Amino acid sequence: MLVKEGMSMIGENIKKLRISNKMSQEEMAVQLHVVRQTISKYECGLSVPDAEMIIKIAELFKVPVSQILGVQIHDTQVEDLSKELERLNDELAHKCQKEKLYMQIRKVRGLILFLSFLSLIFVLVNKNQLLSIIVMGVSILSSIVILYRHLTLLTMETTNHIKLRTLKIVTIINILIFILCIMFVVLSELECINLVESSEKYHAVTLISTIIIYSGIVATRLPFSKHTGLRLPWTVQDEDTWNVAHKILSIISIPIALFYLVSTKIFPNFETVTLVIMISWICIPSLISLIFYYKKFYGYNN
Repeated sequence: MLVKEGMSMIGENIKKLRISNKMSQEEMAVQLHVVRQTISKYECGLSVPDAEMIIKIAELFKVPVSQILGVQIHDTQVEDLSKELERLNDELAHKCQKEKLYMQIRKVRGLILFLSFLSLIFVLVNKNQLLSIIVMGVSILSSIVILYRHLTLLTMETTNHIKLRTLKIVTIINILIFILCIMFVVLSELECINLVESSEKYHAVTLISTIIIYSGIVATRLPFSKHTGLRLPWTVQDEDTWNVAHKILSIISIPIALFYLVSTKIFPNFETVTLVIMISWICIPSLISLIFYYKKFYGYNN
């Protein structure tokens, strides 16, 4: 390959030549009939001069083209210069596009985190329970909606179009469930809905069981993603580990939901039973996937 050192080497060499000739970027730009920003982009590695411009810079500083490129070239290689510089420009454009996308992703994540922390701070500071529920509900709902609107951007590197459709459907259902829960809590606080304790318990068991079963059904259809699903430090690092965790989640969800329904009838402490069931539902696939991840990456070293 002709230009081994790439765009950063070319920019550094141009800057060294300009400084050694005691020339400002503005003066150099005038000599080359370009704007000062063009020279700045060359030197910062944000742009690569084409073959014609490389020759002009070499003539300006009275040096061989090889000194600007940072490599030795032969006469037979000169015709390849334009092609190589074009390749470098394509690589630079691709790099700039990826950086722009990553910046957009960071902005979306930052906005979601901001809304989450804002709702948490408000709940801690505010003493009005109903207002706290409303603010938290609106903040979390807004975060989910933002996530849905930017799913393509957030998952574009790991998700194909078919799985993205599944991810969107799951997110929409999550939004609907969350809205129903918030409405129920708000109406209960306003005493628009008066439920006896047994009725509240029945509705809670039904909702939790439905969520567990539904999550088990869609678990294996969820694509490898850092934004939806069983997001753990080890599952988001490796797709195989992700698949193991969600396969286990799919297998155990219906049995756990049935066991939960039976347990609420047998054991009187509803809160304790619910807590144990939810911890078991999350911990079983988490621990199995962690063991798989450890064996895959560290098991053979022992």
